[in-house]
Amino acid sequence: MARRDHYYDPDAPQANSIVVAVTVFAQDDEDRVLLIHRTDNSLWSLPGGTQEIGEDVSGTAVRETWEETGLKVKVTGLVGIYSNPNHVVAYDDGEVRQQFAISVRAKVIGGKLAGSSESAEVRWIHRDELESLPIHPSTRLRIYHGYDGDAGPYLG
Repeated sequence: MARRDHYYDPDAPQANSIVVAVTVFAQDDEDRVLLIHRTDNSLWSLPGGTQEIGEDVSGTAVRETWEETGLKVKVTGLVGIYSNPNHVVAYDDGEVRQQFAISVRAKVIGGKLAGSSESAEVRWIHRDELESLPIHPSTRLRIYHGYDGDAGPYLG
């Protein structure tokens, strides 16, 4: 399903839903962050997705990372909670979601990098490469907060 992000856009459609999403900030031993190249909007992003009924946040993080990257992770902490009402996502079926994402920190414990129908490419990205990639501002914020782990969880 196609999507369009509206970020501080005065012409954005009015939100008609709010759904819990989970994103995963994982680093390797070289201080690189795990990113996927999304198929629905062609942007680079943290792995993640919608929490399903019967799942807890950690379960969503583990499932979504496995589905999108081929890697198994263990959740180790909280990066932050992102609920900016000025960020809405419009889908082609008429749903317009207000952002509500919980970003967690995780450690890779197994698997092998692999793309999926949601991720055209999966890569470990060096911090100095981030500025050259097309990344949504809200995702970029989560990545920076992930790298700034000593600051405590972000609430906003």
